[in-house]
Amino acid sequence: MKKRELGKSGLYVSEIGLGCMSLPNDLSEAKNIIDAAIHASINYFDTADLYDGGHNEELVGHALKGRRADIILATKAGNKMNPDGTSWTWDASKAHIMEAIKKNLQRLGTDYIDLYQLHGGVMEDNVDETIDAFDSLKKDGLIRQYGISSIRPTVIQRFLDNSSAISVMMQYSLLDRRPEEWFPMIQQAGASVVARGTIAKGLLTAEGLARAEQANGFVDYDAAELTRTVQALSEQSADLHAAAIAHVLHDQTVASALIGARTTKQLLDSVVAYDNLVTDEEIAQVQRIVQLHTYREHRL
Repeated sequence: MKKRELGKSGLYVSEIGLGCMSLPNDLSEAKNIIDAAIHASINYFDTADLYDGGHNEELVGHALKGRRADIILATKAGNKMNPDGTSWTWDASKAHIMEAIKKNLQRLGTDYIDLYQLHGGVMEDNVDETIDAFDSLKKDGLIRQYGISSIRPTVIQRFLDNSSAISVMMQYSLLDRRPEEWFPMIQQAGASVVARGTIAKGLLTAEGLARAEQANGFVDYDAAELTRTVQALSEQSADLHAAAIAHVLHDQTVASALIGARTTKQLLDSVVAYDNLVTDEEIAQVQRIVQLHTYREHRL
């Protein structure tokens, strides 16, 4: 599997990364999926302290034990769990981030994070304080690099302009091309995009039409538009799953396309799709079918 550099960081991540939020809660099953990912040369694993109240980080940490040096491990912070254990409060303060990292490291069973990401952000944040926290953690060797996970162009630009962030995680797929408008801004800042939602909740796979017929729309597609679009994509492409992954990776601003998997089969289906050759013309053909939506809010 090919690798791409995250920004100008010297960190090289596999073009397919494993989004760990979808992993089953059973350690044995989760480990089987992670083992299969590593066997397929996936080296990038992404989790967050918010996923399953931190249990997801624990699963990932156990599953990766003994192989830490071979992988790029990413996690996130900024959402503070409330005492009820089921809800959370946004907190981008330096105090919270400096405390959160200790728990990240403990749950993951490691002494450093390769990529630490702010898990959201609003314009009301004291961004200088937030960035100071990340810079301090980097100076202390607790993180190697940092980035932000957000779909808000205003928040993203301010964070990139005032920091040494190397990545922006955004929902991006053939059915959600809104981030493309901001790729030049991200690239100019020396950062890369990490795409989540690469196959759009399975809508861009062999099961896509069946899923579309059960869905109540997606992004700016209403239910009928979604079904028509997925049907047209399925008819146009010999392998929609492969075309979906190829589309996300077509622009070099994207460093890695995350896929989620609840089973080993789901993971391997995406690995096989990644390996299937999709020409530039085939990518252009499916791109012509979909709508090019834009973000309506938080615009620059």
